[in-house]
Amino acid sequence: MAAYIRALPKAELHLHIEGSLEPGMLLALAEKHGIELPYDSEAALQEAYSFTQLQDFLDIYFKGAGVLLDADDFYQLTRAYLERVHADGVVHCEIFFDPQTHTDRGVPFATVMDGISRALKDGERDLGISSRLILSFLRHLSEADAEKTLDEALPYRGEIAAVGLDSSEHGQPPEKFSRVFARARSEGFLTVAHAGEEGPPEYIRQALDDLKVVRIDHGVRCEEDLDLCRRLASEKIPLTVCPLSNTKLAVFDRMESHNLKRLMDMGLVITINSDDPAYFGGYVGANYRAVAEALSLDYDDIRALARNSITASFLPEDQKKAWLECIDAVARPD
Repeated sequence: MAAYIRALPKAELHLHIEGSLEPGMLLALAEKHGIELPYDSEAALQEAYSFTQLQDFLDIYFKGAGVLLDADDFYQLTRAYLERVHADGVVHCEIFFDPQTHTDRGVPFATVMDGISRALKDGERDLGISSRLILSFLRHLSEADAEKTLDEALPYRGEIAAVGLDSSEHGQPPEKFSRVFARARSEGFLTVAHAGEEGPPEYIRQALDDLKVVRIDHGVRCEEDLDLCRRLASEKIPLTVCPLSNTKLAVFDRMESHNLKRLMDMGLVITINSDDPAYFGGYVGANYRAVAEALSLDYDDIRALARNSITASFLPEDQKKAWLECIDAVARPD
């Protein structure tokens, strides 16, 4: 099964580039910039990656991002991610970045864009991985802050495909950002949003109705509302599910309890992604392998998930068709 998973062309649609900051690079960049960290080795840093809830993760995530200061840092970060997922058979990725995490520290928006955009262009040239960039607003900040970030993004409309919404869901409903999302849509951006991971199914409804999103990031708590599940299936709204993240953050107590297969069986468009792989224990290939083993997925299930990743992407229809044909041409092992 592992070889089959690797051989299938696939897209990753839920990846926070700051969450791919591996301990070795984090320590190297801290040394480069003379930043003192409370960790003296990769092992000590890995030990700190023990989370019991999303906020525990976010605390160390934002601290780690503090070593990203110049355009070359963002280039190295993005290039390293692309090289890792190229080995997993990823042919297209749609990457989240959190500009507020950086501009609040005094790092210019242009610096972030310069490094990430150059790496994505080089990744397509050198590795054959196409990409789209998604700007995520931090939901624990105000809508006014998001408006300022959107202002900074407007000159980069040719490089940013969509806007999204991430960070902790607790007490931060999607409807809080209705106006800035409406403005983003009017400026030509697609919209997605994190909802229904730690937040209730109602947050998924708000993301659909108030933010007019075309994809739901996570969304696994939709299972608590069967009418919502039927709507998601009927409207073919993709969910970008992140299995290792879900178990690491105790959304599910173990992978065998994950509802991914149940949601697939209900007709929902489910995709597999890695979220913040440096922190959650694996890139997209590891996520495929983990659910395949724990949920006893067969070759048809895995192929369906790979196909979903392409159909749910922002690629043009002709490119989707070509990749779907490539997926169907991958031979199953005897």
